[in-house]
Amino acid sequence: MCTAVTMQGKHFYMGRNLDLARAFGERVTVAPRRFPLRFLAQPSQNEHYAMIGTAAAEGLFPLYAEAMNERGLCAAGLYFPESAAYLPRAKGKYNVAPHEMIAWLLGRCANAAQAKLLLQDTCVVGEPFGALPVPPLHWLVADRTACFVVEPRADGLRLYDDPFGVLANEPPYPYHAHNMRNYLHLTADWPAPRCGLPLRPYGLGLGGFGLPGDLSSASRFVRAAFARANAGGAGESPEEEAAQLFHILGSVEAVRGCARGEGGEADETRYACCMDADAGVYYKKDYFGGRIRAYRIEDADADRLTHFPLPVGSGVEYVNGQP
Repeated sequence: MCTAVTMQGKHFYMGRNLDLARAFGERVTVAPRRFPLRFLAQPSQNEHYAMIGTAAAEGLFPLYAEAMNERGLCAAGLYFPESAAYLPRAKGKYNVAPHEMIAWLLGRCANAAQAKLLLQDTCVVGEPFGALPVPPLHWLVADRTACFVVEPRADGLRLYDDPFGVLANEPPYPYHAHNMRNYLHLTADWPAPRCGLPLRPYGLGLGGFGLPGDLSSASRFVRAAFARANAGGAGESPEEEAAQLFHILGSVEAVRGCARGEGGEADETRYACCMDADAGVYYKKDYFGGRIRAYRIEDADADRLTHFPLPVGSGVEYVNGQP
């Protein structure tokens, strides 16, 4: 399970919840401009846009779950197990493996328009990274000007403009867009009397009665879209706006033990992140630590990856007394 959300305030933001049952060796990772990105079927990019995000850095290739580049383009990969279909290498196409997709786009493209154009000539091939299994993914790609979904299907890549600014998991995006029509009645406003009866709401929130509250992908998509549409993004500072996006992501957070897989494992929101595409700041907090940590791209002209260690401790600060 995962959910990704964009938000427009004074700055443009994109964030996501990464929901898994266990760690995958993730660290905040900077790939600077001169770090060589070596692809399976494409020439190496020895110079590219610098990028930052959370990745498992295996064999010196950053396996990004999500990232943004120095020009403000953001991308996130989400689990898509039933519908993802990869193809063999195609002549005359850019053949890119799913684990390479985010680095491929962010390294080459300055904006969403360039990314969409590049993807029209891209074939996502079902090739693994070493001994790791091929991950079934789809992607949300966005900047200040546009937001779209990328889904690998048996007939090739499908690109969908995403006016909701939200992505979850299965089913494919067209289902989620159509399903939103079931919730046209929802409102954050104080509901008006109906049926000619002098009835008054008995409390706040009744305009949203019927908003789905479970952790299924379809419900998380609706709930995140509702929160995004009504919460607003403008704040007094970029930090305040980033905190607002974390609250939106909190509305679809996976609490440990509340959603179990077929084998009994329970997903949890291992971390939530927020990418400030205008300021180039990557914010992150983990499941046990409420403290938000901020990271920037430094040494953008370096030639090696920079990894930031995972935070240690619960993030609880005792104001008085002893633990």
